[in-house]
Amino acid sequence: MINRYFVLSCTTLALLAGCKNHEVDAPQAEAAAAEEAPLIVKIGHAGQLTGPQAHLGKDNEHGVQLAIETLNAEHRVIGGRPVQFEMVSEDDEADPQKATVAAQRLVDDQVVGVVGHWNSGTTIPASAIYAKAGIPEISPSATNPTYTRQGFKTAFRDVANDTVQSQATGHFAIDVLKAKRIALIDDRSAASQGQTDEFERTVKALGGTIVSHEYTTDKSVDFRGILTNIKSAQPDLLFYGGMDAQAGPMLKQMHALGLKMPMLGPDGIQTPQLITLAGSEDAEGTYASSPGAQKDSLPDYADFEKRFHARFNTDIQIYAPNSYDATMVLANAMQAAGSTVPADYLPEVAKTDYAGITGRIRFDANGDLKNGPITIYQVQGGAWHAVKTILGRDSQQD
Repeated sequence: MINRYFVLSCTTLALLAGCKNHEVDAPQAEAAAAEEAPLIVKIGHAGQLTGPQAHLGKDNEHGVQLAIETLNAEHRVIGGRPVQFEMVSEDDEADPQKATVAAQRLVDDQVVGVVGHWNSGTTIPASAIYAKAGIPEISPSATNPTYTRQGFKTAFRDVANDTVQSQATGHFAIDVLKAKRIALIDDRSAASQGQTDEFERTVKALGGTIVSHEYTTDKSVDFRGILTNIKSAQPDLLFYGGMDAQAGPMLKQMHALGLKMPMLGPDGIQTPQLITLAGSEDAEGTYASSPGAQKDSLPDYADFEKRFHARFNTDIQIYAPNSYDATMVLANAMQAAGSTVPADYLPEVAKTDYAGITGRIRFDANGDLKNGPITIYQVQGGAWHAVKTILGRDSQQD
């Protein structure tokens, strides 16, 4: 703890005497600092703010905004100076090429930390931009393991990765649902491929059979052709490794074609929007995994949900709480370092041990969340309900 400060500002010392170098007691320096204009600290956010996935990007953006408003209400002082946090948000349109442009804009705008991006396909290329600039980045939603295994000391995530999530869903499919014949669809995005491939490996290792593997895109709306192929394979479970924008109409088309087996998917479909797009009847019985413990088991979640709805007049989609926590982790690291300079506070990010809205946040050597739980949800009566929580344990974690 610094006990004394050298204060050189004539303005600051006007109340203390003179305009020469003075040695000032810490309480006096803190009081003088409180009278100074706050230091503006820019935290970047990047995600898909337009297009069919915009509701997900806006959800994360809202999480960052709420965290920043909370921080500013706390009147934080870092390194002896009051700070005012500001969000700078960029739209990457869920496009990898546009993501690097968005990342460079944030760097050029002198943000000191980034929460984002949403998709793995955008986060991975953007992470190289932040690494080169030395800016800490915490993704609240990108789950592909590649993101944190590129050797970048600036890359972190406060969500379980695909290895953890897909192993959990694979075990759920075989051990709980007792599925034996499983069909797969992925949309060829980085996240979807990673989740589907790991799910397939897990299912095969547990004795399940993959009877069909079909492909689509994250822009498609007509799935009748691939669903007809799947129907002929007679699976008892369909795993779709994509997003709600496609899963919604896919569910409607499944039932129109007479496919009776349930759909199981990753976090990208575990949203209120999925039920809206599919309709309650066609969404009923659908399963999806979501990183994190059951929401009703998290002591601060209900209060966060209430504050979130009051501020934005909308429901949480998926990762707004993770975005909120990521923002808090960055701010707390700055506080611990006594500096908002990225190079100074980056080591404190790596040492994080924080009780967040989403649970305990610690990072392993790669920047992955340690021991992140996975919860399986099912649509029951037109709403998502928790079915089972599995404590994840990645082989890279201690």
